[in-house]
Amino acid sequence: MHKFVLPILLALLLCTSCSAPHPRQQPDRVLFVGNSQLYVGNVPAVAAALASANGHAFHSDMIVKGGATLAERVADGSVEQALAGRAYTMLVLQERGGDLMCSFGPDSCIQSRRAIRTLARLARKNGTAVVLLGTYQTLPSASRRLVEAESSAAAAAGIPYIEVSENLQDLRSAEPGLTWFYIDGMHPGKDLVLLDAILLYRHLTGSDPAARDFIADAPIYTSNSGLAASLRAADDPPPQAGTPRAASYTAATIEELLAVINRGEGRQR
Repeated sequence: MHKFVLPILLALLLCTSCSAPHPRQQPDRVLFVGNSQLYVGNVPAVAAALASANGHAFHSDMIVKGGATLAERVADGSVEQALAGRAYTMLVLQERGGDLMCSFGPDSCIQSRRAIRTLARLARKNGTAVVLLGTYQTLPSASRRLVEAESSAAAAAGIPYIEVSENLQDLRSAEPGLTWFYIDGMHPGKDLVLLDAILLYRHLTGSDPAARDFIADAPIYTSNSGLAASLRAADDPPPQAGTPRAASYTAATIEELLAVINRGEGRQR
């Protein structure tokens, strides 16, 4: 009888090895493309640190420049080259604030929507998922118009949209003591960067991050970053000396933000 046992055990082991999930050999890679609303506070690095603290590590690269538009990234071919050269899991696009609202003239709307569609096609061609990360407006009426314009542009490109501005409206009302803006009053402050990271995490994983302390060990850029529109890792050494080198976040702040975000979603339903 023993001569039949060994083949059966071998077969069972083979079947088990076939069905068991294989661990990933390397973290997922996410490419962020945008402007100072992405790099002030280093949204790509903070998002990666939050994900790592929750067991979903990924590597963040970015192509960012102050005042840049997505149409410029189409024209210079930098995103196309990056997508072709590296196996990215996700492409996160963020447009210059106001372009999709025609703040720079009617052509800015047309160019922006065209660029989003083009970059989405390039990503899909390379097997990369795409998402449009929203920007924000401080006035309630402008915020609503912005969300409508951004969601429409994302839908036209066939990609998901992460809404930021209306979440920020709710959070500024509920938690006015948090740091929503940088010292210039325009760029994202520390807690707005965290909001972006939480919303990205929810999109990538389908769940809320745990409320736990974490540190983003990377350059925390200010509006004067010295960054050019070239591919770089989010945690690469900064081009300018004196750039802060880390930012810490607390479980309490994450919990506060999630409570307001989830209440807002409850009202929408």
